[in-house]
Amino acid sequence: MNILSLENVSKAFGDKVLFENINLQVSQGDKVALVAKNGNGKTTLLKIIAGEEPAEGESAKVYLNKDIRLGYLKQEPEFNPTDTVLEAIFDSDQPIIQALKAYEMALALKREEDINEAAMRLDDLKAWDYEAKAEEVLFNLKMNQLDQTVDSLSGGQKKRLALAKLIIEEPEFIIMDEPTNHLDLEMVEWLEEYLQKANLTICMVTHDRYFLDRVCNLIYEIDNQQLYKYKGNYAYFLEHKFDREHALSSRHDKAKKLFKRELEWVRRMPKARGTKAKARVHKFHEIKEEVYSRTSMSELKLTFPSARLGSKVLELHHISKGFDDLQLIKGFSYKFKKGEKVGIIGPNGSGKSTLLHLLTKVLKPDQGKIVHGGTLEIGHYEQDGLVLKKDKRVIDVIRDIAEVVTAGTSLKLDAARILDRFLFNRRQQEVYVSQLSGGEKRRLYLLTVLMKLPNFLILDEPTNDLDLITLNILEEYLLEFEGCTVIVSHDRYFMDKIVDHLFVFEGNGMIRDFPGNYTEYRDWKQNEVAKARKVKPQSQQKSEKAKASTDNGLTFEQKKTIKNLEKSIERLEAKKSEIMNKFHDTSLTSEEITQLSKDLEDLNSTIEEKEMQWLELHG
Repeated sequence: MNILSLENVSKAFGDKVLFENINLQVSQGDKVALVAKNGNGKTTLLKIIAGEEPAEGESAKVYLNKDIRLGYLKQEPEFNPTDTVLEAIFDSDQPIIQALKAYEMALALKREEDINEAAMRLDDLKAWDYEAKAEEVLFNLKMNQLDQTVDSLSGGQKKRLALAKLIIEEPEFIIMDEPTNHLDLEMVEWLEEYLQKANLTICMVTHDRYFLDRVCNLIYEIDNQQLYKYKGNYAYFLEHKFDREHALSSRHDKAKKLFKRELEWVRRMPKARGTKAKARVHKFHEIKEEVYSRTSMSELKLTFPSARLGSKVLELHHISKGFDDLQLIKGFSYKFKKGEKVGIIGPNGSGKSTLLHLLTKVLKPDQGKIVHGGTLEIGHYEQDGLVLKKDKRVIDVIRDIAEVVTAGTSLKLDAARILDRFLFNRRQQEVYVSQLSGGEKRRLYLLTVLMKLPNFLILDEPTNDLDLITLNILEEYLLEFEGCTVIVSHDRYFMDKIVDHLFVFEGNGMIRDFPGNYTEYRDWKQNEVAKARKVKPQSQQKSEKAKASTDNGLTFEQKKTIKNLEKSIERLEAKKSEIMNKFHDTSLTSEEITQLSKDLEDLNSTIEEKEMQWLELHG
């Protein structure tokens, strides 16, 4: 079934054309990603699809199937600031959502009569599965404080609130703009798994390459105002984009040669204005536009040197830090070495940013000491550190730092060429910062940090809002960077590619130094959990846990969540038995057996996940 069609759609803001006469189609079940450089119109195209921006073009057509429910996750969610989290999540006219809202509100107020009445309403609507799913979504996105007002939430909490609301409403077609921003790694993986399994149609913008590879089956790329279609995941996209770029490169080389000849002719005959001459001049301008509209991928490289770094870099001696009764770091020691690349992971609020502020001496430890080496030059890219002056031109922002930077042993780059290499063409260099997209501002901010030639880089969520090309440039720079690098990021692909080892925040102030990247840590952790589960039969573990915590300080909400998890596990086990029985059917085709095997694998994964939630709540 056709969900969405765009025909001959264009969009421009003033002189800046984002895309021209593009066509796009989404069918039921497609999981589509839009990729492009920052500022090329990804978010604008999502707004056109969602009906929030008008399409341009004389013959432009936008068709959206009216029989499907649409859900739209914006990059910056909008809520009534005085609403509570509960009111915001269940702000919907759907009868089931309204019944669920009444039930959750009664639970929050602990009114037995209202709880019973709301429960009967859910019974009438046969909505207990829906309620269990809502509980699972809220649990996994850590939306537990339902009485908080929206205006008291951080940007990350608002994003999770919007995501929870979207999933609970169960739209059939989901539009998502950077859904993984502000989610910790655990939440990103849960969302990835949810979108893989759900029978959904999705159109999203994301820079998360594991997300692209594991969730999406169709990628559209906006490049040079045109739209290119790739029928596959991220790996397929990379392979076929390389082929396309190679073909364009050959064409570009020919255009350069032709441009050179035309340039010589124009210079020789500036007064020739006959018909043929005018045609030649017109042709010259066309070729010039083509030559300057593309930047060779080989030129997209940062080559800044780092300041010299001595033998003593940065040392932490038994440092501790907490706020009120919350202990974030306890007795942690470490001596950084030249050239190492450290990733920092842990749940939101576990102390990752606090450690970064200790490293930069913005905060002082409660105990212990921090020693900076004599040659240490820290470059700190802060998640909320975007403080560019909006009334400055892009090129002036860079010139204020340095007119010229020496790259390598002899190559000198002026401000314009530095910006070229970080995807700001000559026209963009003349615009004001206020005219840049969110991603372009972050790219410029990152460049201002790197241009100061630090030898110790601290990057707090550097991948948020950056496009895939910029990410690749940054990764190549970091791989060759000779100083120290400390990274906090939820981008698993980025972490796997860059870091040598991890500082893992495990709670209660404990930090583990793990010798490997994120995927290696995740595999190790799963193996440790599997070993622990084999110590006793699972049923015995549950029984002992239940006895040990009959009331064990559990809150009303936790008891309710446990009850819902037990119901859900029971239903999933029954479904698993049904699938197992189907394998006895001798008439099954090989395709049916393959599908049943996949369904069984997905079920086992879901059961395991819910059992782990059950154990954590009892822990």
